[in-house]
Amino acid sequence: MGATGAARKLASAAALGGGGLSVLGAGLYGVLVAEAKIARKVIGTTSAVPPDATGWYGRGRPAPAIRIALLGDSSAAGYGVDRVEETPGAHLATGMAAQADRRVHLRSFAVVGAQSSALAQQVDAALGTHPDLAVVLIGANDVTHTVLPSASVRHLAEGVRRLREAGVEVVVGTCPDLGTIRPIPPPLKQVAREWSRRLAAAQTITVVENGGRSVSLGDVLGPEFDAAPAVLFGPDRFHPSADGYKQLAAVLVPSCLAALDLLPEDEALPEPRRREGILPVAAAAVRAARTPGTEVDGTEVAGNQRGLRGRWVELRHRRRRPSTAAESPDEHEEAPVAVPE
Repeated sequence: MGATGAARKLASAAALGGGGLSVLGAGLYGVLVAEAKIARKVIGTTSAVPPDATGWYGRGRPAPAIRIALLGDSSAAGYGVDRVEETPGAHLATGMAAQADRRVHLRSFAVVGAQSSALAQQVDAALGTHPDLAVVLIGANDVTHTVLPSASVRHLAEGVRRLREAGVEVVVGTCPDLGTIRPIPPPLKQVAREWSRRLAAAQTITVVENGGRSVSLGDVLGPEFDAAPAVLFGPDRFHPSADGYKQLAAVLVPSCLAALDLLPEDEALPEPRRREGILPVAAAAVRAARTPGTEVDGTEVAGNQRGLRGRWVELRHRRRRPSTAAESPDEHEEAPVAVPE
C-alpha cells in the first residue's frame, strides 16, 4: 500500500472507530513499541515543570486583543527550558503580536507527558476562555506509550471538531519526524521515521476534515535539527532546546495569522513557484509530512469541497516572518491604546 493510501486508511479507521493497526502492520508496530521503550529508558523522566507562558503580550499595541489557547504536550508547554521567554508559547504570542500589531493573550493548557486522550480535558478548559485561536501540538507521547495510531487520530478529530463548532480557529502541528531522535539507534530509526510520517499524514487528513488546518512540524526533529543537535535539541536529546522552540514557533506563526485572516492580500492565493497549489487531501497530507513547515487547509474547486479523490485542500509553504525577541508575559491587561482615526 502506498503512503497516500495508508494515510487515508488510517484516518478512515479512526473516524469509524477501527483499530487501524493493519495500516502499519503488527510487526512494524511491535518494533516501534520496542524502540519507544528503549528511547524512554535512555531519555529518562523528570518532575521539572516548564514556566507558564500564560499572560498578555504585545505591550503598547492596540486592541482588540487576539486570544490564543495553547493545547498539547511537552512540546507545547516548553519542557526543558528555564525562562518563560524561552517557551514556544512566549515565542508564538510575541510573534503574533508583532506581525498583527495587536495585543495577544495566550493561555497555556499544555501538560508535559500528555497524550492525545488528554485533549478532551484541555479543550473543556480552553472553551471556557473563549479563544479566537487554538494551537494544538500533540502525538509524540502516543508513540512512546504504544497508543494505537487510530486512537490518537480519533482523539485529535474530536478535539478539533469541538473547537470548530464553538467558532474557534484551529491550527495543529502534526507529529514530528521521530526518526531523528538521537537515543533511537538505526535501523529502528528508519522505522520511527516511516511511522511518524504516516501518523502526521493521517493527522492532517483528520484535522482538515474537521475544519482545522495543519502544519508539518518535521522541523522540530527533522534533518535541520539533526544536523545541529547541540544547538536545537535540549539536554535529554529528545525535546527541543530554547532555540528549537523558537524555530517551532516561527513555523506556526504564519499559519496562525492565516487562520485569523491577518496576512497581507498578496499572500491570499497559492503561489506555484513556491510549490503551492490545490490537491486532494490525502495526496497533500503525504507531501506535507515529508516537507517541514507545510500548511494544509480546506478549500473549494468550482464551488465544490470534494472531488473524485476526496476533500480539496490548499497546500501552502507560508513565508516565515522576521524573528522577534520573545517577551515575558504580563499578568494583567493594559489599558487599550487609542488608534488614530
